[in-house]
Amino acid sequence: MTNKIRVTAQKYALQNAVQFNGKADTKAVIGKVIAELRKNGFSPQEILPIVNKVISEVNKLSADKQISELEKVAPELLVKEKKERDFSLPPLPNAEKGKVVTRFPPEPNGYLHIGHAKASIVDYEYARMYNGKFIIRFDDTNPDNADIKFYDAQKEDLQWLGINWDEEYNTSSNLNKHYKLAEQLIKQGDAYVCICSSDVIKECRFSGRKCECRDSNCGDNLDKWKQMLKGGLDDVILRMKGDMGCVNTAMRDPTLFRIIETTHPIQGDKYRVWPTYDFAGAVEDSISGVTHPFRTKEYELRDEGYFKLLDLLGLRKPHLMEFARLNIEGMPVSKRKIKPLIDKGIVLDYDDIRLPTLRGLKKRGILPAAIKQFVFSQGISKAESIANFSLVESANRKILDPISKRYFFVPNPIKLVVKNAPIKQKEISFHPSDKSLGSRLVKTHDLFYISRSDVEKLKIGDIFRLKDLYNVKVCKKNDVVHGEYVGENLISDSLKIQWTTDSFVEMNVLVPHQLFNDEIYNVDSLETVKGYAEESVRNISDGEIVQFERFGFVRLEKKDDYIIGYRTHK
Repeated sequence: MTNKIRVTAQKYALQNAVQFNGKADTKAVIGKVIAELRKNGFSPQEILPIVNKVISEVNKLSADKQISELEKVAPELLVKEKKERDFSLPPLPNAEKGKVVTRFPPEPNGYLHIGHAKASIVDYEYARMYNGKFIIRFDDTNPDNADIKFYDAQKEDLQWLGINWDEEYNTSSNLNKHYKLAEQLIKQGDAYVCICSSDVIKECRFSGRKCECRDSNCGDNLDKWKQMLKGGLDDVILRMKGDMGCVNTAMRDPTLFRIIETTHPIQGDKYRVWPTYDFAGAVEDSISGVTHPFRTKEYELRDEGYFKLLDLLGLRKPHLMEFARLNIEGMPVSKRKIKPLIDKGIVLDYDDIRLPTLRGLKKRGILPAAIKQFVFSQGISKAESIANFSLVESANRKILDPISKRYFFVPNPIKLVVKNAPIKQKEISFHPSDKSLGSRLVKTHDLFYISRSDVEKLKIGDIFRLKDLYNVKVCKKNDVVHGEYVGENLISDSLKIQWTTDSFVEMNVLVPHQLFNDEIYNVDSLETVKGYAEESVRNISDGEIVQFERFGFVRLEKKDDYIIGYRTHK
């Protein structure tokens, strides 16, 4: 009886987990189990504890394992689920064909990561969905952070993703327009120059009390504003008159402009007064014609100020939308976490294969199409969640599997000598089902190399198969394995292992593991596997992604006469 409940719970838990990014929902699964078993006389009291236990077990499995288990216990549910899942973007509100304008506004202060990929893909795909316009706007109004190298670097990352734009510009090029709008606010009595210290401003905001500067007249504020621009005043800011009593503290007279003396990478020393994101983001969205700007949920409290500012300026208000920030378990996307690791030499650079930067993902062998599929699978809801990187790997694997050539790679090799081995020339296909990928001709005699981990599974007298070649019986095991040729007929349940001859390519494969465990750096996050690859690997193209059989997909780079591999995933 208990087994019946468990089997039913398992299939529905796996189905729900596959549908919802690896986490089965307790209520949904319980509902389905009760509905199916009630007719058999089972009570909810019998069902609930077993279902809860099964859900806990299922949610601990990787996404790939959940899919494979569902294929075993209820493949019809997996087929149905695949047909029903729709990863396309939902329609935009108040959108008209040919009139939608979206934008991606990166700050040129670092390399783009998978979170930026989500934002840029959503913006780009919506513009294309509605035959509209897509803008890339560099929000470079903080000279302390902007760096000239990142303007081109970020464009290169977007182009690698397959994103093209209809218009490109820098916010810093519009500063004179911003100054005029700031002057308009001052003249209207809606903004004032604040000379208070940062401590006083912080205390006033906390207590909801206005400072003395707020009641200064327009003429004085205009004079101080001009002094700010010319260099006659330091350590002052321009603030919008919001609502100091507002429950939303973001509305308590937010800063609109501040003084930054740092030389700008493009504008040089032309300007010293720079708009904040609260000002520049709202103004640029409006004056550039953006109809549907997206930003992440953490800015939601600033929406009120966004629309208040546009109202005060008499500017058009776009349809502002938010979605949840993309978080991946164990992979930090914030520059604040990544930069110290690089500065200390803990990770190699921003293209380290353990990082979720687009350059790191590219080097690892993750394809743009897989990133796009992953982004669509996450959707654009505001519900916070932490995704597992296995979802990216799963999407990538489905793309690579039918197109990647197969090769043999032997990690931690040990020598094998085969008695009575025939001399052979064996043609082996690069792919089991796509013959158009070609084949290679391998010459063999009696000397091979096989993996130490395979040798440890074998006992004296065992018969194993050198994959795509013939069977070998183990005669002796020590530093060298001695075997005997025992024919070519396939033997069911025999271990099939990859191999190389004494003509091999010595190489290292770097294997990434999770970078952080519970916010603590994982010292074992990068593994180096030494091994031998078959000779024909020398003919691969630089950057090609292949499958090393029984080891995983690997992106290969040629460095002079040396080949190095980066394991993409299994």
